[in-house]
Amino acid sequence: MISMKINGISRQFHGDPNMPLLWYVRDELGLTGSKFGCGMALCGACTMHVDGAAVRSCVTPVAVAEGKEVTTIEGLDANGNHPVQRAWRAHNVPQCGYCQSGQIMSAAALLNANPDPSDDEIISGMAGNICRCGTYQRIFAAVRTAAQEV
Repeated sequence: MISMKINGISRQFHGDPNMPLLWYVRDELGLTGSKFGCGMALCGACTMHVDGAAVRSCVTPVAVAEGKEVTTIEGLDANGNHPVQRAWRAHNVPQCGYCQSGQIMSAAALLNANPDPSDDEIISGMAGNICRCGTYQRIFAAVRTAAQEV
């Protein structure tokens, strides 16, 4: 059995410890905000936090979460009012929206670790997230705005 907290709720997983965290969260817990994109940790659509650090949940085994706190997009802020989420709305970032939960989770982890990132640090911190719609300028602007609030 693997014990962890997901969005503040204690959970016990009794399955294969090598199952990707993404499948446990989506398929067994019904938290579908984190998306499957590439399955190889290249696109960032599946980004969640494990003890505050951004991880690609499509390749992160459930066993890694043992005794840790996992946060999904649903748990970032119950009302969708985390500073990053507010900035995303203010800058009208999403187009298709598929990558946005991963983008937001990466931005939140970046700002948690570095509340006043330089432009280069934002670019580097967000580099692992792909947006097929190309909203990178709005993403950058939203991260810069959110940094002023955290």
